[in-house]
Amino acid sequence: MILRSRRLALGTLAFTLTAALSAALSASPAGAAGNRIPRTGFETSQGARWTSQPEEQEFLATVDRATPRVRIDRIGGTRQGRPLQLVRIGAPAPKSPAEVRRGNSVLLICSQHGDEPSGREACLTTVRDLAYAKDPATRRFLERTTVLVVPTANPDGRAADTRGNSDGADINRDHLALRTAEARAMAAVIRDNRPDTIYDLHEYGPTAPYYMKDVLSLWPRNLNTSDAVHREATSLFDDFLGPAVRNAGFSTGVYGIWTDPETGDPVQQVAGDGQERILRNTAGVKGSVGLLVETRVDPLTDAEKADPALNNRRRVTSQLSALKGLFAFADQHRARVEAATAAARLAGYADRGAVYLAGADNEPAPVDRILSDPPCGYRLDAAQFAGLKDELDLHGVAYKRDRDGGALVPLRQSLRGLIPLLLDRRADYHLTVATPLDVCRGVVGGNG
Repeated sequence: MILRSRRLALGTLAFTLTAALSAALSASPAGAAGNRIPRTGFETSQGARWTSQPEEQEFLATVDRATPRVRIDRIGGTRQGRPLQLVRIGAPAPKSPAEVRRGNSVLLICSQHGDEPSGREACLTTVRDLAYAKDPATRRFLERTTVLVVPTANPDGRAADTRGNSDGADINRDHLALRTAEARAMAAVIRDNRPDTIYDLHEYGPTAPYYMKDVLSLWPRNLNTSDAVHREATSLFDDFLGPAVRNAGFSTGVYGIWTDPETGDPVQQVAGDGQERILRNTAGVKGSVGLLVETRVDPLTDAEKADPALNNRRRVTSQLSALKGLFAFADQHRARVEAATAAARLAGYADRGAVYLAGADNEPAPVDRILSDPPCGYRLDAAQFAGLKDELDLHGVAYKRDRDGGALVPLRQSLRGLIPLLLDRRADYHLTVATPLDVCRGVVGGNG
């Protein structure tokens, strides 16, 4: 037990990921390159308000200028003109997605739902703390692991304090169809960087007395997630995030499962199935270790009820405690995760095994929704291909153009498990009804 505790402590890499330590760090007179270490609007107000979009831009620009560990790219824009940004952190920061792909990487997606701001605040201070940290453990970690951060995945929703974007769309139900600018930007990041772990930060409202944990998490339940990736995702929850959260004094549980307050036994599943359009499931289908994290919104004590700033600080601190578990996992399971994700992405080229159009890891798929002997591919006619080419490209699906203006999409490729979910008429969220083919004439990958 002593050894395990020591390993967990080392796994946190001395990150200053609590509100108190972040404030102390920010109070230092100077940081890298002689610059004052920046603070977020949330920190300067001591949690009385959330960081504004202009404050976020100034904060990130200051961090970007201060250290070679950070590179910030614009990856898109919202309907209302706000930027979507990707922060790359390393020692030094990788210059391109190709450099990211050569090593281990973790992607943080922060506040897809605009009215769930605590994850965004945790992500912003984490960017700063990784950028400015001087301890050798953090430097060694960043030499071997790239941390990618989308600090605000839904800027219009954050500005309006709404769940959806400025069109009212739920971005976390759009990772298959890619109709929103926000989901399209994230799909391109995942396609280009192929992150080993995708970590999605949210908040939730509890239901007493069955659903009241401080931090809830859920892995990819979609049955097209490889066994090894699924094991690593559940290990992230069970062996790292859970202990880190409990060590910080918070309770934890499985997202979407109500439990009996006396026995802890499951009572009802109210969320968290294998829907392929949800990010944690999309991540698993694409070969990444995915994890959804939901922290509790409502006040826990009379003091928090009386002081919203106190409640806000607790919300952010609980997110930071979970992030400690993530970074410990990334540090200690690096080799296992890389092996699992590499194998998952190569498995499609063997073109063997079933593809599941429904079901979850706790809900067997109906027989008529299992492709036990899948087609070798799907044909899109000219109109279908014209309508879906951009989405196929954003997902990274390979296809072969034909003389009639259509295309053949072979299953023998890395994203084998995704293709029927996009194109088969029996899939719940298919984008079109393509023609399944029994003969594909040896076509493998390669768009053209």
